[in-house]
Amino acid sequence: METQPKNSTGTVRWLAQAGLGILLVILLGTHIIVNHWVAPQGLLSHADVIRYYKVPGIAWMEIFFLIVVTAHCLLGLHSILFDLNLPSNIKTGLTWLLIILGATIVLYGIRLTWTVATMQPA
Repeated sequence: METQPKNSTGTVRWLAQAGLGILLVILLGTHIIVNHWVAPQGLLSHADVIRYYKVPGIAWMEIFFLIVVTAHCLLGLHSILFDLNLPSNIKTGLTWLLIILGATIVLYGIRLTWTVATMQPA
């Protein structure tokens, strides 16, 4: 029985997925505590969100959270799709589609974050 050498790309993707998962738990925990446990009635109002985004570093943390969530999600989806043993040209197309989708999600999220961060509180 002939064995083929393992592809280190799969290991790197797996480690990235695991690392992003750990970061995701930390950032999600912070998000839930600030936005749902500390907030009155369990949810920040529109004015509260605008004031929250005025705190230095918060907008960057939220953008980082968005990037981690998106990357973790799309890496997981990528792994699931590649487990289907699709032809190489379809795998390449799916990889590019997921990269474009991820970039679009992150850029749109950054635009929304910037919009909220530059709003004036009512």
